[in-house]
Amino acid sequence: MNPIDGSVCIAKGLIQGLIFLCLFGEPAGAQNMEKKTSVLEDVAFCNGADRSSPQTQIEGCTALINLSERSAAAAFAYNNRGNAYAEIGDYDRAVADFDEAIKLNPANARPYNNRGVAFFRRGEYDLALASLDGAIKLDPGYGKAFLNRAELYQRRMQHGLAARDYDAAIRISPDLKGAFSGRCWARAIIGQLQAALEDCNRSLQSEPADAAALDSRGLIYMKMGQLEAAIDDYSSALKVNPKLASALYGRGLAKLKKGDAVDGAADMEEATSIQAAIREEFARYGVQ
Repeated sequence: MNPIDGSVCIAKGLIQGLIFLCLFGEPAGAQNMEKKTSVLEDVAFCNGADRSSPQTQIEGCTALINLSERSAAAAFAYNNRGNAYAEIGDYDRAVADFDEAIKLNPANARPYNNRGVAFFRRGEYDLALASLDGAIKLDPGYGKAFLNRAELYQRRMQHGLAARDYDAAIRISPDLKGAFSGRCWARAIIGQLQAALEDCNRSLQSEPADAAALDSRGLIYMKMGQLEAAIDDYSSALKVNPKLASALYGRGLAKLKKGDAVDGAADMEEATSIQAAIREEFARYGVQ
C-alpha cells in the first residue's frame, strides 16, 4: 500500500484566524509578538516543515488543535497529525485523528484516503475499502485513492478490480509511483500478458532496480514460456531483495522446467521456508 497522502498545507486565511484567536483580548506588545511567532512556528511544523521528525509535526499540530479545537484549521491539523502518527506506526491514534478531521470537514477526501491506508496497515480490509470508497466518491479525480484501493484489491485477490483501479489511477495521474508496476502484476495474474509486459517495461525504465516489477515480469515470462528470461528477471529481483519468496519460488520453478532439478528444488525450498503458502499462491496464478 502506498504511503499516507502528504500533509495538507494550512492556508493563509486559516493561519490568520488562528493568530486572531490566539491574540484576542491580549494586551499589545512583545507578548503578542511572541504568541504570533509561536503560532506561525506550530503551523510550519504541522505542515511538515521538519521532514525528519514526525514527533515535531505531532507537537505542532497538537498545539494548533488545542488552540482552536473545532476550527477549520483544526481539521487540517488532525489530518496532518494522523499522517505523523501513521509514519511512526501508531495506527490507532492515526485513525482517531482522521476520524476527527472527517467530522470537522466531511467534504475533504484526503483524510478518508489516509484513514483507508491506516486501516489497511492494521489489516482491517473492509474498513479500509469503505474509507477509500468514501474518498473516491468525494473526489473522483483522486488518483492516489484509486491507487490505494487497487492495492487493497490486490491483497484481497480481486485482481480484475485492481486492474480497473490501476487504469483509473494512471489515467488521472500517470506519474504516480508504483501504478504501472502494480497494474503489471494485476494484468499478469489475470492473463493479459502482453499488456502486463508493457506496463512492467515502462515501470522498469524509470526504476530499473524495482524488485516488485522485476518479479512481476519474471512471472509474465514464465507464463509466456520464456524460461531463461524469467530466470534472469527473478535473479535480478533477488539481487535487490534476497528474501523475496515469489522470486525464489518462481526462479526455482523455471529452473525445474528447464531440467535443473537440484538448483530448482533448492530455490523452491528456500522460498517455502520464507512463505509457507507460496506453492498454493503460484497455483492461483496459474503456474505450477
